[in-house]
Amino acid sequence: MIVDADAHVVETERTWDYLDESEKKFRPQLFQSADNPSMQYWFVEGKSVGFRPPTLTEQELIALSKETGRELRTAPEARELRDVELRLAHMDKLGIDVQILFNTMWIARVADKAEAEIGLCGAWNRWMADLWKRGNNRLRWSCVVPAMTLSEAVQQMRLAKENGAVAVSLRPFEDDKHLVDPYFYPIYEEATRLDMAVAVHIANGSPQLLEQFKPRYDKMGGFAQFRIPTVITCLSLMMSEVPKQFPKLRWAFVEASAQWVPWVVKEATRRSGTKGFPKLPFKEFKIYVTTETNDDFDYVLRYAGEDNVVIGTDYGHTDASSEVDAIDIFRANDAVPDPIKKKILDDNPRTLYGL
Repeated sequence: MIVDADAHVVETERTWDYLDESEKKFRPQLFQSADNPSMQYWFVEGKSVGFRPPTLTEQELIALSKETGRELRTAPEARELRDVELRLAHMDKLGIDVQILFNTMWIARVADKAEAEIGLCGAWNRWMADLWKRGNNRLRWSCVVPAMTLSEAVQQMRLAKENGAVAVSLRPFEDDKHLVDPYFYPIYEEATRLDMAVAVHIANGSPQLLEQFKPRYDKMGGFAQFRIPTVITCLSLMMSEVPKQFPKLRWAFVEASAQWVPWVVKEATRRSGTKGFPKLPFKEFKIYVTTETNDDFDYVLRYAGEDNVVIGTDYGHTDASSEVDAIDIFRANDAVPDPIKKKILDDNPRTLYGL
C-alpha cells in the first residue's frame, strides 16, 4: 500500500452546505481580490478568516511548475473534490493507494466565537465523512476540532472516527495556548482511546504570532508563520511530560520537511544534560515526520530513525512544500535503500494512521 501522508482538499462554497440550520449565520463567504483575481478570501461575519490558496489557471500552474522545478498541476475538480472519481484516477496515475486529507482553511484561525468554530468544524467534518463514503476507503482524513470547546471537540472526534478519520488536526498554537498545555489533555485522552493520531500540520492559530512573523521585506513566505511554530512544538513535546502522560499516543509533524529533525534531537539531548535522553526520541515518543524529496535522507534518518519518517505530496496546494509527483521522485532516489523506501511509503504511514 502506497500512502500519501499529506494531501489536501480545498474548501469551496459547497462545503458550507453541511452547516446545520442554526449555524448558517456563520456561513463563510468567498470574495475575490479586485487587484489580483487569483486571490480569494474567506469572510465570516464580516471578518477575513482562515486560509485560501491562489486559484491558478492551467497555464499559470504550468508556468509555476517550470519556475519552481516541481510539478504542481492538479485539476480544480480534483483538489476541491467536486469530482471524487477524477481524484481517484489521478491517484492511480501517481501510484498512490491512499491519501490522508488535511484541510486548507484551518491553516489560520477560522473563528473568534466558540459557537462559530463549533459550526464550521462540524460542517467540514460532515463534508469529509461524505467524501470518504464515496472514495472507496482511499480518502482517509484528519478531522478539525473546535479547540475553544473541548467537550464538543471530543464529540466531533468520535463522529469523525466512525466516518474514516485517522487523525485529529491541531495547530502548534491555538490562540494563546501551546499544544503541550494541559488544557489539551482531554483531546489527547480521547485520541488515545479512539486510536487516532494527533497531526500537527503547519499552521498557526495565534493571530498575534501570525502578525508578528508576517513577511514584510523578503520572500520567505510562511516559513516563520507556519513552519517554525511546528518545529518549536516538536521540541516542546519531546521536552514535556506529555509523552509520558500519553505513552500510546502517536504524533505527526506534517509539511515542515524533516531537515530540522537532527537539530531538535541534538537540542533536546543537550538540554537534558546528565538526565539523559533517548537515542531515538522519535521512536521512543511515537513521533512521525513528513519528509520532502530534497531532504538529506542519510542525515535525517540517523536522528529520526527509519521507522518514523513518512512522505506526502501536499496535493492541491502550490507552496514550497508542494510536489504532486513526490512519491515517484522518492521511489527513484538511489540514495535510499529499497527496504527503507518501503517503510516510508507503506509501513510507517500505516502504523502512524492506524490503516
